[in-house]
Amino acid sequence: MNVKYFLWFLACLPLLSQAQTQFLSGDQQTTLVELYTSEGCSSCPPADRWYSRLREHPDLWQSVIPIAFHVDYWNYLGWPDRFSDRSYSSRQRKYRSQGSASGVYTPGVFAAGREWRGWRRAGLTVPTTGQSVGSLSLSVDSQAFNAEYTPAAAEQTPPMQLHVVVLGFGLETPVKRGENRGEFLRHDFVVLGHTVYRGDGSRWEGDLPDAALAHEAEQLAVAAWVTTAGKQQPLQAVGGWLPEQRASIERH
Repeated sequence: MNVKYFLWFLACLPLLSQAQTQFLSGDQQTTLVELYTSEGCSSCPPADRWYSRLREHPDLWQSVIPIAFHVDYWNYLGWPDRFSDRSYSSRQRKYRSQGSASGVYTPGVFAAGREWRGWRRAGLTVPTTGQSVGSLSLSVDSQAFNAEYTPAAAEQTPPMQLHVVVLGFGLETPVKRGENRGEFLRHDFVVLGHTVYRGDGSRWEGDLPDAALAHEAEQLAVAAWVTTAGKQQPLQAVGGWLPEQRASIERH
């Protein structure tokens, strides 16, 4: 190896390491795509397979950030979804109560906080708004994070909220009961932990959400988005792959 190239490579190592844990959106709104799904719903496996294809999206983590919430309202059918949480079901119901959805169902998909029924024919095409909304930065250091939102317009003032999720990939489940009995399901972009951070300003710091099943994931990622307090529609989102740090994230 050329000595000059080797010295340059060594000098860049700290920057490369830093880039793995620092994420910055552009000023244009990044589309947060939300899938509401359940292992107990027979209509959901095709949606889960389509969602996994979004790993191939050319602008993944740049203009498109997919996350999958597993709801709990089908657990009574005989197969409790181990990724489900009551708060995820409540989140979907809140979209309906705020007028962003016509109903509560699975599979349900939202793009930038709006119900999106065209996903079945979309392939890798995800709708974007093109709006200038400001930038969101997220820095992760092991379990701790710092985030800052810089709005595009001065009139966008607090109070604001920051949502942070840990996402799991390559999660597999052999379903033994319920509507998907006999199916071997594989999931990506699964929300393993979700925490809302409130504050009076547009800067936040704290710890990543606990993620009880992080040890089962082939890969982990983090995503964050900001909302106006009391509203559910995301203003801006950011995210990306996490380095290997399951021990610090999985604390249950």
